[in-house]
Amino acid sequence: MSTRPWREVPRQDGRRFVVTGASGGIGLETAKALAARGAHVVLAVRSLERGRAAAARMSGEVSVGLLDVADLASVRAFAETVDAVDVLVNNAGVLALPYGTSPDGVELHLATNHLGHFALTNLLLPRLTDRVVVVGSPSHRHGELDVGDLGWRRRRYRPYAAYADSKLANLLFLAELQRRLTAAGSTLRATGAHPGSTATGITGHTGNRVKTAVGSFGHRLVGMAPWQGALPTLYAATMDVPGNTYVGPHRLREMTGWPTGAGRSQRALDPELGRALWAESERLSGVAFPL
Repeated sequence: MSTRPWREVPRQDGRRFVVTGASGGIGLETAKALAARGAHVVLAVRSLERGRAAAARMSGEVSVGLLDVADLASVRAFAETVDAVDVLVNNAGVLALPYGTSPDGVELHLATNHLGHFALTNLLLPRLTDRVVVVGSPSHRHGELDVGDLGWRRRRYRPYAAYADSKLANLLFLAELQRRLTAAGSTLRATGAHPGSTATGITGHTGNRVKTAVGSFGHRLVGMAPWQGALPTLYAATMDVPGNTYVGPHRLREMTGWPTGAGRSQRALDPELGRALWAESERLSGVAFPL
């Protein structure tokens, strides 16, 4: 994978994409670019009002579906509305929230960033024709992920640590999903991407004014525009790359630049940890690998 500038998404005529968290930020830019290149894009969003407003600003074939990935009942209901789909982009996410739990009693970062997407992916796999894209973060390198304490009951809760754990879960899921697809003889593939430092609204939900202000200022100062931050995801979603490929910006420690191969921590490459997380995710979600 080169570091030459890449921004020309191939034509996607006749292909159907589902993009979660597509009413703003990276998800919005990803969906917009796909629709402009001929894809039918389903914006899977928590707010139909915001989703419809986003769709109205796009050209091409766009529809809107209600999905709260933190709520497993919502995940199941949304999955039932999806017929054949070529590419699922697991993009929705939250960052550095005060401690809270989902309607299913799961810590909110894990529920939103990992578990809901885990369930959605496995529910849609029988109807998927091409690939799953997992959106990660360089913050996964700070993740420790105690599979025996995903709810932070034995540890002092720290919002950014919880976020980092959820992003580590994303990459463990990516690798384990590809292992299972390969073992099942499936031609489907799982790829991943991260946006580096991008000026989106995700830092606006920390619950701490100082941290929110510092994070937002930092992203505005050195971060890329959302359209450029979406390029690694678009590359992972549309280019002919092998399963378990992980894409990110090419310079400043993967903070800015054009799409290229991204690095992972040793824990993100640990197959034993990946299997343990998968087993616990199946238990928490009630959804198993269907192939």
